[in-house]
Amino acid sequence: MYNAAAGAIRIGQAVVTAPGGEAVRQNAPVEFFAGGHPSPNAASEAAGLRALDLARESSHKDGLLVLLSGGASALLAAPAPGVTLVEKMQTARLLMEAGAAIHELNCVRKHLSRIKGGGLAAAAGRSLTLALSDVHGPIADDPSVIASGPTVPDPSTFADALDVIRTRGVAPPAAVMSRLERGARGELEETPKPGDARLARCEYILVGNRDTAAQGAQHAAEAMGYRVVYLPAATKGEARDTARAFMSEALRVSAATPGPVCVLASGETTVTVRGQGKGGRNQEFALAVAAGLASNAEAIVLGSAGTDGIDGPTDAAGAVVDRLTLERARAAGLDADAALTRNDAYNFFAPLNDLIRWGPTGTNVGDLHVLLRG
Repeated sequence: MYNAAAGAIRIGQAVVTAPGGEAVRQNAPVEFFAGGHPSPNAASEAAGLRALDLARESSHKDGLLVLLSGGASALLAAPAPGVTLVEKMQTARLLMEAGAAIHELNCVRKHLSRIKGGGLAAAAGRSLTLALSDVHGPIADDPSVIASGPTVPDPSTFADALDVIRTRGVAPPAAVMSRLERGARGELEETPKPGDARLARCEYILVGNRDTAAQGAQHAAEAMGYRVVYLPAATKGEARDTARAFMSEALRVSAATPGPVCVLASGETTVTVRGQGKGGRNQEFALAVAAGLASNAEAIVLGSAGTDGIDGPTDAAGAVVDRLTLERARAAGLDADAALTRNDAYNFFAPLNDLIRWGPTGTNVGDLHVLLRG
């Protein structure tokens, strides 16, 4: 809760990614929760319920200040009545493994939650949200998709969520299907829609996105003497296909640019999981272009990493490849094609020490893809 006149926070909470998972009481007025990401944990649920309590309290006081980042869909969880956190997690995992885009995934999440899809703002009545975006399409920086839109109206419906489930061909737990089907029949209250009076005094400001991260990368590369070319279209779609398209365009652009060159792109891809391996979209992105770089005689290196420092269910942010990666892999008894088939990029790159590990950054604006030519 925020006192605008005094410019001070009266009481609040912070949800961070950290080991442990228990609520830790710090010096007043802020309570910290070690939430889970990319999957929620018990602390995520405790944080979601506490956030709703704070929102209700703020409705009688000064209003709610919300600092929001991509990743909050997992960090802040309050399952809808009749659905457990485990059932929500199972549903999200099935959708992610089926290659669902973030707007599809969050459409379902919103209709399985009390806090997402405008639920937090409706409880508060008055709020100010400052948001960092990890959403790149179909509408760039869509407030209703970032963190599943807890403080803005939700244009999606139960029927839309049910369509996502059916289109992606997944079979979520029975309680999830029952809720979505009942909602689609009009038996349950919908999420707050545009024009809802409960959100009339809720303000939303975007403070950063993928372009912000790319600008930071550009400044760093220029300081190192590189000429920088930024490909502005957001990367999206299947990671391995997008990676090959990026490399092809990056090589074309770099060939037309004299001197050391850095080609940048940003966005967020997906992975349709068909194997039993371990990895993330950025690791798979890098692995998919290893063969193409092996046949290139130039001094070129390609890296892909998540700005949050977390790539899938791993401790890596992404990976780096160059024209010697496959040669070194063969010497270590590693097969790149087999690893890609198994979705096992992590166990391919780990023995080569080619994983990017910089730890959680505390924010999330998507992924950065970088090609360097000396």
